[in-house]
This record gives sequence, structure tokens and C-alpha cells, in this order.
Amino acid sequence: MPELNGTWDVKRTGGLLPPMTSVRKDILGTRGTTRFGSLPGVPFDVVGLELRYRAPFDGFVVILAPEGAGFRGRATFRGHEYGSFLLKPLEGGQMTTVEELLVKHIDEAHAMEQGVLRMLDAMIETTDDAAILQELEHHRIETEGHAQRMKDRLRAHGASPSTVRQLGGIVGALAKLPLDLVRGEKAGRNARDGYATEHMEIASYQLLKRVAERAGDTETARACDEIIVQEQAMADTIAANWDAFAELSLREEGVPA
Repeated sequence: MPELNGTWDVKRTGGLLPPMTSVRKDILGTRGTTRFGSLPGVPFDVVGLELRYRAPFDGFVVILAPEGAGFRGRATFRGHEYGSFLLKPLEGGQMTTVEELLVKHIDEAHAMEQGVLRMLDAMIETTDDAAILQELEHHRIETEGHAQRMKDRLRAHGASPSTVRQLGGIVGALAKLPLDLVRGEKAGRNARDGYATEHMEIASYQLLKRVAERAGDTETARACDEIIVQEQAMADTIAANWDAFAELSLREEGVPA
């Protein structure tokens, strides 16, 4: 299947669409923009093979299907098709600049922090050890700060967080973590998942730091260094309390320690 990332020429093939002269679609990761010559672009989110336009154009969705080196598109509004077109790769239009890759990684880091906040909420809810609870609540405040810093770095690059994301990479991995508040051994399982997540975050920020350095973005690189220190400290805190988490798990299951 062709790679969606890139700059695409749009050619009308039928329906109520205009001739679409000089219309381009720029796509990178989970977002894109439809451009009409020199006019301001119209942003959309990429969800699988769907391009979902943002307000005030929400309701408009393009459904793509691979065709040759490009895609055939069906333009729909609230589920009703009103036109069709072809997307053909624009010569030299592949979006592979360091700046664009950096923005993609920052956006993914912001999404990652949203998943971590969910994980911490589950851990806080299932932990009654006062010392551990204090550490978790402190790290939740840190995590909110991490998310805000990534949001600020996106703004510094003229971008904003994606509102809808196609789950993949670390974001998808976080979404698959159990964090099950129904199953037994909640404290132990959530500690296990939290420990794994902290190291996934460290890896993500190590990669982001290096992309930022190659893009000349020293502020993002510095933010990564500072966040990595806090993530490692939280992983160390969990590691220092495995006995406590094991006791909590046994207690939840009614098993004598």
C-alpha cells in the first residue's frame, strides 16, 4: 500500500466537487492539510485511511483506497458521498525534513503523556500505601507538566496537538496496557505496567532529544533531558517498592503474606 506521508496532487473524477485546480493535500503522520493554491489550508486528522476534517468542517470525511502509486478518494459529508477524486504523489513532495519529523515526534510525546496520566490515575486509585501514594501523586503533577511542555514546543513550531490520532508506536502500546480495575491484583499489575511505561517514556524522549538536536531545537532537547531525569526517578521509586506492591496484591486477593 502506498505511504500516506507526502504531498499529493488532487484530481477530480466525479460528483459535486469543483475542478480542483492547484489543490494539494499535505499529510504527515496523523494530520494533514488541504491547500487551495495560496489560500490558507484546511486541516484534517488522519485516522487509518480516513481524512477527518476539523471544525468548522467536521462532518466532512474523505475515505481513501490504494490505487497504483496513489489513492482513490471518496468525499463524504455525514456519511453521504458527494464526490470522488484521485490522489497522485507530487514530484519531490515527500515530507521528510527534520523539522517535520521533529513535530511528529513532539506530537506523539504529547499523546503519550495523556496515556501516562490515565495510567497514574489507575495506580493512585488502587494504592493505599501512604508513601507510595504521595510519590504517585507527585509524579502525576510532573506528568501534567511534561504534557504542557510538549504542547508548548508544538506551538513553538507553529503546530498544535492532534485531536484524533491513529494509535501506533508508543501511543498504541500505552493504549494496550491492561490497567484493569476489575481484575484482581490491581496494585501489583498497575505497578508492573507503570514500571514498563516509565522506561518506554525514557526511550521515547531519548529519541526525541536526538531528533531535536539534529533540527537545532535546543529547547526541546533540554526539555527531554529534564523529563528523562524525572521519568527515571519514578521508575526507581517503583523498583524500590516491589515488596510493598507484592503485599498489596496479596492483600487484595485475600492471601496471607
